[in-house]
Amino acid sequence: MAGTTKDFSLAYTQAEHHDAFESRHRLTTLETNPWWKFGGRDRSFIPTRSETSKTSLDNFNDPGTSYGDSTADDSVYNDTKAYDIYKPIEDYEGRHRFDQTATWSDEEEKKLIRRLDMKICLWACIMFFALQLDRGNIVQALSDNMLVTYEDDLKLTTNVYNNGMTIFYCSFLFAELPSQLISKKVGPDNWIPYFYKNKELPIRLACFWTSYVGTNIAGSFLAYGILHLRGHNGWAGWRYLFAIEGGITATIGVISWLYLPPSPTQTKRQGLKGLLRSKDGWFTVREEVIMVTRILRDDPGKATMHNRQAVDFKLLWRSLKDYDMWPVYLLGLTWTIPFTPETNYLSLTLRSLGFNVFQTNLLIIPSSVLFIIQLLFWTWFSEKFNQRFFIGFVSQIWAIPLLIALETLPLKFHNAAWSRYALSSMLVGYPYAHAMLGMSFRRHGQP
Repeated sequence: MAGTTKDFSLAYTQAEHHDAFESRHRLTTLETNPWWKFGGRDRSFIPTRSETSKTSLDNFNDPGTSYGDSTADDSVYNDTKAYDIYKPIEDYEGRHRFDQTATWSDEEEKKLIRRLDMKICLWACIMFFALQLDRGNIVQALSDNMLVTYEDDLKLTTNVYNNGMTIFYCSFLFAELPSQLISKKVGPDNWIPYFYKNKELPIRLACFWTSYVGTNIAGSFLAYGILHLRGHNGWAGWRYLFAIEGGITATIGVISWLYLPPSPTQTKRQGLKGLLRSKDGWFTVREEVIMVTRILRDDPGKATMHNRQAVDFKLLWRSLKDYDMWPVYLLGLTWTIPFTPETNYLSLTLRSLGFNVFQTNLLIIPSSVLFIIQLLFWTWFSEKFNQRFFIGFVSQIWAIPLLIALETLPLKFHNAAWSRYALSSMLVGYPYAHAMLGMSFRRHGQP
């Protein structure tokens, strides 16, 4: 990651195999920019040869740009001794398709990536959309007086709602690590598989998170219609909302289990699992060779575990002791604190400002649009200048004047409701750095 003064990620290899490497493959210490300067490079390993690269968004947008991995010249596997170190383990699911001497054209790779985008990335976005549709519709339900007012509602106070949200987030937090450990054991196809190189992930993660926020827009329009059902058959509108959107999420979840493959080399239908995939699979043998080889050339560390290999306590403890990652953990726990309360209470805020149920659901949409615009722009910016820390910093600067204004403005003045609405929407539509900060793991060769 840009921000490290030197990269010693494979220094031990040089020490252990110094006499085995030819001088033209000698490993060297590579200088990178200090953290306060834009630019620099992310490295999963120190290559045995000099190399050049461009950012992922440059490659994504410029059809004439070479991906640079169509030959083995710049691969760590080009050195026979390095190959012995980085070769895929016996149980690695793509081992039979890995060919360190394979070559392919840029057009072949781009065509293959486009197919992956349609088959994997698009469906992952649909899954995330469905997840948030059911998980986040409490915001629309609150606008329909779910807590208190009518006979069919819950008759709860906002304090009870606060306690409920605390329980939810604590449960979410404590379930996050176990769910990731389980996914390593049962396979990523039961969560979300990754088929991309490190440099290809940021733009796709941005699309992933765009689908997440896009749910707020679609959910607001759906809520506008569904909440009109209040009183039909004696049900409150928010009960219909939960039932209908919960059914959509459950249906997409079942379809996903029948559709997603475990890896690029395991796309053939196998009984009930994979029922929605073709019997012969998605890719030819050559295409599977390209997919596996390009991924491992980009990050040889991915060949050290297979997709059904559990993380034991020893590996978990080793990760927890990695103090280089502690600042990232701390950022992950704290950086959304200024924005989360207003996001969760936006509908209640708008109702308290005098807007009705249906106005509230439509007025939520502009903040989601702003969020998406900022997400796409800052993802482009972070890849253009290879800088993640700056984006997280910008989000905090963005929040400070808005929070001060919301706290210090008088309760009543001309157009007070619209002024507070504008400030709240700008706070909810903050610069979101998740897609970029997640890529900081590239320093350790993580996906």
